[in-house]
Amino acid sequence: MAEDAQNLETSTEDLNQTSEAASEETLDQQNSADVDNQTTSEAEANSETDLEFGESELDDTPLDSAELEAVITALQQEITTLRQQLTTQGQQADNFKAQYMRIAADFENFRKRSSKEKEDMEMRIKCNTVNDMLGAVDNFERARLQIKPANDGEMTIHKSYQGVYKQLVEGLKKIGVSAMRPEGEEFDPNFHEAVFQEPTSEYPEGTVIEQVVRGYLLGDKVLRHAMVKVAAAPAEEASSENTDAET
Repeated sequence: MAEDAQNLETSTEDLNQTSEAASEETLDQQNSADVDNQTTSEAEANSETDLEFGESELDDTPLDSAELEAVITALQQEITTLRQQLTTQGQQADNFKAQYMRIAADFENFRKRSSKEKEDMEMRIKCNTVNDMLGAVDNFERARLQIKPANDGEMTIHKSYQGVYKQLVEGLKKIGVSAMRPEGEEFDPNFHEAVFQEPTSEYPEGTVIEQVVRGYLLGDKVLRHAMVKVAAAPAEEASSENTDAET
């Protein structure tokens, strides 16, 4: 009997423990369900709140016609102001461009004028220098025509002087100096200076017969006019012309 009572007591304890475990499990499941329900409720509440907030933003103080016209007028005024600024800046750009073109043209004219003045100055200096040397050339040429060496010693000296003369002439040629050869040409006062007239029937009247003093050119510029003898009408023709004129 005692043994049966002990077994019964053990069974009762096991049953109680099983009931407690089942109760705890049921309680945990109920708590989990409550948490899930609470989370779902909060999410739905937040969603409804966001929707209400968005609707409140969309519906917040809509513009009436007067306010809309004011906004449009302000925008139009801003556009007008920007156009005026653009026009002003365009005019300023045109003015700056015109000023630049004038300055560029003035500078180009100044450059050309300076270059021309420099060339003219160089030409004047060169002409003055060469003119000073032409006297020496004339002396060499006169000496060559007048001096007649009588012996070998004089011939040696004469050749030495002529060697210097040739060097001088070659140096003048290198800088662009050239001698005139007017014989047989028609007299031209731009290049010739008539110092004699000779009546002759060999040449047409006004023809250069002889060059008395040589003329020179520097490029196309006259350094010194050639002094020349010019052909005139023969004496018989001249007297005949005078007689005809008197008649």
